[in-house]
Amino acid sequence: MEVLRFRYPVFLNGLWGVLLLILFFVLVYRHKEKLLQRFGHLELIKRILPGYNKRRVIWKNVLFILAYVFLVIALADPQIGTKLEQVKRKGVDIVIALDVSNSMKAEDIKPNRLEKAKHEIARFIDLLKGDRIGLVAFAGMAHLVCPLTLDYGAAKLFLQMMDTDLIPVQGTALGDAIKVAMKAFDQKDRKHKVLILITDGEDHEGNPVKIAKEAAKEGIIIYTIGIGSPQGVPIPVYDRNGNEVGFMKDRNGNVVTTKLDMATLQKIAFVTNGKYYMATSGQSELEKIYDEINKMEKKELSARRFSQYEDRYQIFALIGLLFLLSEFFLPVRTRKGGAYAMDQY
Repeated sequence: MEVLRFRYPVFLNGLWGVLLLILFFVLVYRHKEKLLQRFGHLELIKRILPGYNKRRVIWKNVLFILAYVFLVIALADPQIGTKLEQVKRKGVDIVIALDVSNSMKAEDIKPNRLEKAKHEIARFIDLLKGDRIGLVAFAGMAHLVCPLTLDYGAAKLFLQMMDTDLIPVQGTALGDAIKVAMKAFDQKDRKHKVLILITDGEDHEGNPVKIAKEAAKEGIIIYTIGIGSPQGVPIPVYDRNGNEVGFMKDRNGNVVTTKLDMATLQKIAFVTNGKYYMATSGQSELEKIYDEINKMEKKELSARRFSQYEDRYQIFALIGLLFLLSEFFLPVRTRKGGAYAMDQY
């Protein structure tokens, strides 16, 4: 189904000028009749005028108005959505798995670990040129938030939605995050796949290194970024209004701390030919990873079909010019008796 739209619809307001043109031609016609009445009876003068043709004058006015209408429509740039275009890009598939557990609210990195990580991920997305990006959120379980896409704007919108209330089960399930990311990639491809794992905690849920080895067999390179302290920091607790009301405690009333398991993250990166980075206040780790990705072999990613509107202003402009030329070359004098007589209208 063809859909018509105008790129610059504001110019269609110029069609109100048709009323002004009609009013102008009527006023000119009446003015000429008043001038002729000075010489005597109007009907008698019209009969003795050589080559008088009132229809020709009307047609000239009609042609001019039609030319004006079509040129105004051309100026508004009418478009018809019939063209489908194939967009092809070369790059790699990248999935970022972000820890959204409560401990990511710790403020040892301002404003807190999670917001700082999200800010740097957004900057990382801005660097991408042709690479598909996907997002996984994880805590005690993992969830694919954004499938692989070339729409970077949409990816950043999904990124803003990622918060500590997104995953109901608390914890740090690194293995689940890797599994969900593996499913997000093209299963037929054995290369051009990168997983960036960003976390601040230690995994008590399974054997993430074993799962990382399975990911390596699928051609996935994993880069890990550790946020936080190996010595451990307390986990802040917030009320409904987002105000900090203390720290998380266990059943015995002791303050719970979260420790960064550097050794596990390093092993995950090592078995997949990736690298481990310790997060710093400057958070330049993602830029370093981007430089690494940029050196990788690129593939032609699956093309994305989208509707492209074709401009049709040329047709309206051509018709408008034809009407204008017809009006211009329609003579104001009529041939009569082998000679041209001036048409007063």
